[in-house]
Amino acid sequence: MKSTDLTTTNRIIVLVCGLALFVVLFVPLWQIELAAPQYPEGLVLKMYPNKIAGNVDIINGLNHYIGMKTLHTEDFVEFAILPYIITFFAVLSLAVGLFLRTFKWLLGLFSLFVIFGIVAMADFWRWEYQYGHDLDPNAAINVPGMSYQPPLIGYKQLLNFGAYSVPDIGGWIFIVVGLGLLVAVVLQFKHKKQFK
Repeated sequence: MKSTDLTTTNRIIVLVCGLALFVVLFVPLWQIELAAPQYPEGLVLKMYPNKIAGNVDIINGLNHYIGMKTLHTEDFVEFAILPYIITFFAVLSLAVGLFLRTFKWLLGLFSLFVIFGIVAMADFWRWEYQYGHDLDPNAAINVPGMSYQPPLIGYKQLLNFGAYSVPDIGGWIFIVVGLGLLVAVVLQFKHKKQFK
């Protein structure tokens, strides 16, 4: 065994990460919950890798009053390409764990995954900013200087609505996969140093 070959433990970690990413294709990644006195049960917007779901029609109806654009899955190119990106990372993880099995490939996988995570969150923030600031000036409710950008993560008060933006099942899986790959990189780096 060379010093650059992945240990059995690290190969298992990477394989589990790859299998977990396949699960992400079928569960919601993120959710924005809205709470207000007139909706005591709350409203939720769920983002899957390929669609928007939840109380979309009700939220679109409410957004109309404040001049926000309506939300439709087909308006976002991200929903067309995201399943392919997730599949790419799942397959690459399995390939690294089964066939490629070197520290260089593991480091490459982890680096690409981190870059993708940063780009995805920046794109999500851009999307929220655009929808929260690009308002129809002729809307029924027009508060000068007010924008309705939901928080990237956490809580924000928007008029009489409290908005909570948090990862959903798929988002938490992404976080765990990122941490798993980081653990594998650190363990492999330590192994490489001990091997020398």
